[in-house]
Amino acid sequence: MRLAIISDIHSNLEALQTALRAIERVGVDRMYCLGDVVGYNANPVECMHLVAEHCDGVVVGNHDLAVATGDGIEQLPPDAQKAARHNQELLSDTHREEILSWPDEIVEHDCTFVHATPDEPRAWKRINSFPAAKRQFEHFDTPVCFVGHTHVPSVVSDRLGVLKVRPGHRFMINPGSIGQPRDNNPKLSFALFDTASMQYRNVRLDYDMETTARKLQAAGLPDRLAHRLLEGA
Repeated sequence: MRLAIISDIHSNLEALQTALRAIERVGVDRMYCLGDVVGYNANPVECMHLVAEHCDGVVVGNHDLAVATGDGIEQLPPDAQKAARHNQELLSDTHREEILSWPDEIVEHDCTFVHATPDEPRAWKRINSFPAAKRQFEHFDTPVCFVGHTHVPSVVSDRLGVLKVRPGHRFMINPGSIGQPRDNNPKLSFALFDTASMQYRNVRLDYDMETTARKLQAAGLPDRLAHRLLEGA
């Protein structure tokens, strides 16, 4: 089974469209989204429609819930709060109901999909060390668990020194962010994974980020968000 895994789109239409075109050219059997479809950028409705059209499963992220319900907005950074309230005004009740229908976790094709961590999906933890990551392996049973949330692509094995995804080991994989990369590389990021061969590829692509930045500014959102896009920060 050939999978595409996308995450943290954050209302960035130009990045999502570019990623979807690339995935279509490659050809996959299933596509999954690890949440945070909305927030930060200016096109939440269009991104939700594309995710509904193309993805076989979507798990809910913290920005999704903040925009859909208002709960947790105060826990977001100040710029993210402004973007969440902007996105709230654009979504219909149907969009909000759709977000609330997304599960915390999906387990399919010998893979687990969550937004943040498998132990407590709605605690919105950040995995920033090997000991923290290692504890998470106790909370999923599949060979691979895909997580998002940090916007930084990474691969962590259940054993130190195993740096490449391959059979015989278990892995936590972060595909990075479509809409707001944070590893000092502004290129969008997503994952391709073959469940039979355990072949994994992190894909980085340029997109029309200048248009995304102009839309942010036209929407009256903080200039810092546009600068972050251009810097990959």
